[in-house]
Amino acid sequence: MKASKTSIALAVVAAAMLLAAALVAWLNRDDPAPPSAELPPRVGDVATAGSGNADPVARGEYLVRAGSCLGCHTEPGGEPYAGGRAIETPFGIVNSPNLTADATGLAAWSNDDFWRAMHNGRSRDGRLLYPAFPYPNYTRLVRADSDAMLAYLKSLPPVARKSRPHGLRFPFDLQASLAVWRALFFRPARFEADPARPASWNRGAYLVETLGHCNACHSRRNAFGATAGPLDLAGGLIPVQNWYAPSLTDNAEAGVGDWPAREVVAFLKHGVSARGWAQGPMAEVVARSTRYLSDEDLAAMATYLAALPRGQVDRDDAPNAPPAPPSSSGAKLYATHCASCHGEHGEGVAGAYPALAGNRAVALSPPANLVHMVLRGGYPPTTAGNPRPFGMPPFATVLADAEVADVLSFLRASWGNRAAAVSTLEVSRYRGAAPR
Repeated sequence: MKASKTSIALAVVAAAMLLAAALVAWLNRDDPAPPSAELPPRVGDVATAGSGNADPVARGEYLVRAGSCLGCHTEPGGEPYAGGRAIETPFGIVNSPNLTADATGLAAWSNDDFWRAMHNGRSRDGRLLYPAFPYPNYTRLVRADSDAMLAYLKSLPPVARKSRPHGLRFPFDLQASLAVWRALFFRPARFEADPARPASWNRGAYLVETLGHCNACHSRRNAFGATAGPLDLAGGLIPVQNWYAPSLTDNAEAGVGDWPAREVVAFLKHGVSARGWAQGPMAEVVARSTRYLSDEDLAAMATYLAALPRGQVDRDDAPNAPPAPPSSSGAKLYATHCASCHGEHGEGVAGAYPALAGNRAVALSPPANLVHMVLRGGYPPTTAGNPRPFGMPPFATVLADAEVADVLSFLRASWGNRAAAVSTLEVSRYRGAAPR
């Protein structure tokens, strides 16, 4: 009798496991590819709204830049799009593949193969792709745009470079584990224009949610590395880099609901505007992607971003402490190291050094970006509208953690800024998390 009960239990467990495996397999099924000749919605046609060129290679170049593909698929000092860049994730290293027209890259890929990767997150050989490649966003790319992107990539000079195997920890290195992740957090989808919205809003939605994959940074991630979806733009720490990508729905962080559209366009095109300066990872986005977009497309992005639902972000990791009074030690450090550029009262220098008085970037919580800027310095991107950017020198070897905490706490409690003090522990934490 006991053996019989054990056999029944084992059979139930085996059946449950088979059912779970079948469910995971069913949830990982491919969405069938539409034919290449299918005409996309007008809002999805970047050539119509942006590049103004019907040539598929020229269209594809514009789209690839809009998707910021260069940054991940180019190793520092390497050939453009030849892959090899080691992308650090909380689960290990993902090495980007070669996208050039070589046999080790995309030479043998068809339009159907490429659309399958973009839309279904599956490689030409059937392997599931890791979501460090942002197919959860690209899945909504229209077919004609996918075809144009491949046309451009296959026009690039071939570079022979085999893809290196990923360096992911167990069990994240298993296709079975990835299949479970996808069953939980990914479904193929298509971009649908909202008929109740103007064409400019729909255009901006396509660029922000799909091609630009802005929520890959501007969203919190759960313990499994998944975001709440392309519409979640409420901000979050960028994995591994530990820069904070501020909320695009909160005007106190990075929301632009109260910005004139021209300032949003200037920020995305030149990296600087009267309302803000791009630094850190955002400076790379401007340098490699948005500065190449047409004013029409940038204005469409501004329309979409300005119309996002507004609300103050409530963060579990935000300090609850009230603003600390300015410290005398922080004031002295500011006068010694900062005032010559940013002004005695944090007023800055127009066109050269940003004002710190009333600067919403100064008050962000967590204060990761401030710590990174003080320790490692940085520059806005070099663009046509800002050809010789002024930069911030690094102070990592000049100031101790306690001194960085003092001067940042002073900034966050002076000239109209009202944010919680920065602790020495926070500075130490971000000092050890070097941005990449």
